Amino acid sequence: MLLERQTQLEQLGGFLSEAARGCGHVAALSGEAGAGKSALVEAFVGSVADGARIFRSACEDLSIPDPLGPLYDLAREAQWAMPQAVAARRGERLPLFSDALDVFETRTRLTLLVIEDLHWADDATLDFVRFLGRRIANTHILLLLTARTDRSEGQMRVRRALGEIPAGNVARIDVPLLSEAAVLSLAAGAGRDGDAIYRATAGNAFFVTELLSAENETALPASVRDAVLARAERLSAGARAMLDAVSVFPRRADAWALTGLCGVASAGQLAECVANGLLDDLGDAYAFRHEIARRAIETMLTTSHRREFNQRALSALLERGDIATARLVHHAVEAHNLETVRELAPVAAREASRVGAHRDAVGYYEVALRQADNLPEEERAGLYEHYAFECHLIGRIDEAIKAQEQARALHQALGNVLKEGDSLRCLSRFAYLMGDRQAADTFGAEAVALLESAPAGPELAMAYSNLSQLAMLAERLDETLSLGARAIELAEAANRPDIVCHALNNVGAAEQWLDQDSGRLHLARSLEIALAQNFQEHAARAFTNCACSGMNQLEYSEAQSFLDRGIDYCVENDLATWRDYMRGVRAQLLLRHGRWDEAGAEALEVITGTHAAALVRYPALVALSRLRVRRGDPSAEPLLAETKQFLEKGAELQRLLAYAAVIAEQAWLGEADKDEALRLIGLAESLSPTRAVFAELAGWRQMLAPDIDPGDTTGMAAPYRMLLAGDWQGAADAWADLNAPYERALALTQGDEAAQRAALDILEALGARPVASHVRDIMRQNGVIHIARGPRRTTRANSAGLTQRQMEVLQLIERGLSNKRIAEHLAISPKTVDHHVSAVLGKLDAVSRGEASAAARASGLI
Repeated sequence: MLLERQTQLEQLGGFLSEAARGCGHVAALSGEAGAGKSALVEAFVGSVADGARIFRSACEDLSIPDPLGPLYDLAREAQWAMPQAVAARRGERLPLFSDALDVFETRTRLTLLVIEDLHWADDATLDFVRFLGRRIANTHILLLLTARTDRSEGQMRVRRALGEIPAGNVARIDVPLLSEAAVLSLAAGAGRDGDAIYRATAGNAFFVTELLSAENETALPASVRDAVLARAERLSAGARAMLDAVSVFPRRADAWALTGLCGVASAGQLAECVANGLLDDLGDAYAFRHEIARRAIETMLTTSHRREFNQRALSALLERGDIATARLVHHAVEAHNLETVRELAPVAAREASRVGAHRDAVGYYEVALRQADNLPEEERAGLYEHYAFECHLIGRIDEAIKAQEQARALHQALGNVLKEGDSLRCLSRFAYLMGDRQAADTFGAEAVALLESAPAGPELAMAYSNLSQLAMLAERLDETLSLGARAIELAEAANRPDIVCHALNNVGAAEQWLDQDSGRLHLARSLEIALAQNFQEHAARAFTNCACSGMNQLEYSEAQSFLDRGIDYCVENDLATWRDYMRGVRAQLLLRHGRWDEAGAEALEVITGTHAAALVRYPALVALSRLRVRRGDPSAEPLLAETKQFLEKGAELQRLLAYAAVIAEQAWLGEADKDEALRLIGLAESLSPTRAVFAELAGWRQMLAPDIDPGDTTGMAAPYRMLLAGDWQGAADAWADLNAPYERALALTQGDEAAQRAALDILEALGARPVASHVRDIMRQNGVIHIARGPRRTTRANSAGLTQRQMEVLQLIERGLSNKRIAEHLAISPKTVDHHVSAVLGKLDAVSRGEASAAARASGLI
């Protein structure tokens, strides 16, 4: 009998009814280990009416997850030949997931899909959950998930995955601990001391069950582990050995594997384990009643016994012949069978990478490299290269650089010029992602010099395209086009469409400043090739450059379209690096459209929510630093310091333009040195071969030093060109047409008194108080006397009912500080901070810290 779970069962029943009507849903049960999630699933599944299709699966606590393991389980239950489907789709996830959706959605029958223990899931499985969650609304499917609420990396990845499903498609259902009354009721039925059991378990359902089942009625076991071990000690020697053997199998042990493991006598021993409540008989397999119990038994094994049982398990699984490589590697590692690890870990890594489980691929390559010392140098170099590439895909650029350097040294020792040159080209790319422009240029030039000494081939083509990309990012347009043309010629001769795609991207991005139609054409072709050939990273880069080109040319609708499509594409394909880069660009677009709260929330989530490489953070840093400067937030300074670091290892024009613009804005507000701002603008101008690139900085220079000749404005976008020509009204109207209120207000500040008053209204509405204050100063200098002021901060604070201390906490929440950091900052206890944060969320009617920040911005509190 389930106690205190009726509410959850009713919620699940409601979602099931909706799914039966063609309104599918994702329901995620969350609670601590042992809270009773699986028991709740069992009770719910048992209540589902006949006629519904029920397919169940679970993730396993393997050392490295089995890529798409739960989907393979679901496929077997649905009698779908998934291995053949994977082969037919060449491992491409979206077509494979679409096939799975066709299998599970019949349009005539209700389907319940269950995936338990999602906190142990691989990246590809989480991608499937995202995929299905984004399409489930119009299906007859209920996807039921369970996951723990701990602070593990796995649980955080689950939370991110669910966060990328439309809110209306997913429901999070808490499975709380049992109340004291429930525990007392259960204890009374068993004639036990309910108070003592509640004190020992805090209401954890599994712990309560185990302690109630303890044999000694007078002495309560010190822990659940002790209760499990005490029950195990009552087994016969043979049954205890069988229990130990089962404990090395995460999740479940197939009956055939146990027969091979322990012989024919195992049936009676297994029955004894079941009779004593330690194992469940699943028909074709056996499993511990809970992972906590399995771990309690496994941790008692000696090292030699653990290795022995895992070796037996590995032998049985190898003899079977159709077992997932991930499971084989797990047992090989636990058995310390180094030969099998060396053989199978790279295979598992390739399988994981093939279906997009790049984090797991990294794990398998790490396992392989730990045993690679005795491998031939060429094979080791290949492992390092593959490991470096997978690391770079998940943002671990430091590790990628170290591994690529190892590969390069091995290739150099072997005298393999082509491989060494390609390693240098990879190091160039990785260095750039780390924000080290100088190293990127050096490695890139060394790669080309070395590869030009060998017969021309695809390696040289890619090295040319890499230099073309670096030139494009520095706005060296002629160099971009020349190197890009050489790369395309060589790539086409070598039949390498991936390199053609990469080079076209560079060429198109550069041509936006020279021939906009040609630039669009080349970017469109690059994107077309990438999508058609499933070059995922090239496609993400093409979406990004198409969007940035639209931003640069002030074609915001086009930019918005590419950003939305590109971000969706990256979410679907687990391209977190490019997704976060584009989210930063989208934050800049939101800022331009005056949607400042949304811009701040988007940028802050990128900066605080990932461990992204420095380059990936850059667009979000620019958006958030501009926003905070305009709102007078002192926390803009750390962001500006981080953006400045990009100039310390090579003043790349693309980064310099953005940094100089923020410093110029600060200088105009009197918060930065004017001479330094003008120096940065001059440096950018000296590096800019095309005046159109310089348009925004030319506008800021005119505001800082009106007497300086703006120079040639040919090719600049219309609002900048008009403002530099003195047509402030035309510029303001142009910005209004583009729905850019802040830029419109800046143009109006250069007009008459009426225009400046209109600018003040816009700035106050946006919350740009320091800017509004500066405009008032300008108006006073021009003789205007009666100027209305914005609301006082204390008035705004009182309107939300926040105390002064709560206002301080709110400011630090907005800066992204954790409760522990806030406590250190304010010299108060973390528990006190918890109370303040709860109070702030309640008074702002927010359910999260990000929502509280957005609400505070919207109301002008901060």
